[in-house]
Amino acid sequence: MAARSSTRQRGRPRGKRIAGSVATLALASSLLAACGGDGGKPTLNWYVNPDGVDTFKTYAEECSTDQYDIAVQQLPSSATDQRTQLARRLAAEDSSTDLMNLDPVFVAEFANAGWLQKIPDELATEITDGGDYLQGAVDTVTWDDGVYAIPLWANTQVLWYRKSLAEAAGLDMSQPVTWEQVIEAASSQGGTVGVQANRYEAYVVWINAMMQGAGGAIVTDTEAGRDAKVELDSDAGREAASIIQKLADSEAAQADLTVSNEGTSLGQMFPEDGPGEFMVNWTFVYANYKGLIGAPGGPADEQEFEDLGWARYPATVEGEASKPPIGGIDIGLGAYSEHPEWALEAGQCITSTDAQVDLAVNDGLMPSTNSAYDEVAASGEFPEDLLDLYRTSVDEGGPRPKSPFYSQISSAVQSVWHSPTSVTPDSTPQESADFLTEVLAGRSLL
Repeated sequence: MAARSSTRQRGRPRGKRIAGSVATLALASSLLAACGGDGGKPTLNWYVNPDGVDTFKTYAEECSTDQYDIAVQQLPSSATDQRTQLARRLAAEDSSTDLMNLDPVFVAEFANAGWLQKIPDELATEITDGGDYLQGAVDTVTWDDGVYAIPLWANTQVLWYRKSLAEAAGLDMSQPVTWEQVIEAASSQGGTVGVQANRYEAYVVWINAMMQGAGGAIVTDTEAGRDAKVELDSDAGREAASIIQKLADSEAAQADLTVSNEGTSLGQMFPEDGPGEFMVNWTFVYANYKGLIGAPGGPADEQEFEDLGWARYPATVEGEASKPPIGGIDIGLGAYSEHPEWALEAGQCITSTDAQVDLAVNDGLMPSTNSAYDEVAASGEFPEDLLDLYRTSVDEGGPRPKSPFYSQISSAVQSVWHSPTSVTPDSTPQESADFLTEVLAGRSLL
């Protein structure tokens, strides 16, 4: 993913909405410093995912204070590997894990394990009831009636496409479109459909979104833990399997379907030959192509860039609203940090409005608050209708199962539904339901 090299110079982030809380915490921090020993200036470790690292480093520096410094520690690229690294440290009660970027699906697991500080009531209420955070982002940080992280960016997927391809296929993109229509439109014109179907977390994102679009879910009653109700063997599961099978059997399937990820299909939008593609992918796509105009992998010129279109995530069932995936990053505060007050203060600073705006403008990682969205809109860096689509998709989208057993749920689904070329509605939903039930009950191992 391409990102602009420069971060706007704003001085220290202002964190407008949290000024009161920060001031209170700053006083507490000063008192702590006054009572502290002579061991030198502490360093808070901030574990980050690889997206937006340059912006993270800028804010690590700007949010450091006279009492502490913030050091960025980069995690592996995949969400699963990020979870593993953090879980190993926290299971050992690592006191050096002060701040961490968390994929939203792991907040429940980490909170349930006691690895995260619970967000204090004043800030928690501001997040859940203040009216500024997008509802989809709020949902990602709550667990068991508490708030256990601070939303940073709120990601979602939309349908990216070449306007010329849709027009040639006679597909009216001003109206909601279904997966079946998209696959048939691409196939009829020699185009392709880009998805994420490698054996990894993003494949579950796709399956989950299609099931929710059909009114179902992978599991329900997730707060029951291992006794959650497995819903894969359902009409919604069979609808999702039918779409995967239809794409896999179609000429619109890309050659690397079975190992496809967020990056592999980017190059199919503006190929040297062919009409391009329809592609579901995250919000970074617009900034990516805008930064690649005239470069390999990008549109040849501004005119070709204008041929890039966007629409709401495809519907699973005609006439029923789609449920766009919700992702993003939440900031968790380590439960074993030696400096919990400073970690909270730093967590508020690195999630400030300015930080969210810079991540959007520099890296295409969209905000979790309406106030930050308003500033991004005022910047003129993104089309207004695209920002409206992002915001609506987060508010009306569907999260993955919020469960302390999520990593087992995801791995069990991946193991049966991969490869996509083997998926069939006649057997895959039932087989995966049986396997996941056994895994949750502790009778089968992954």
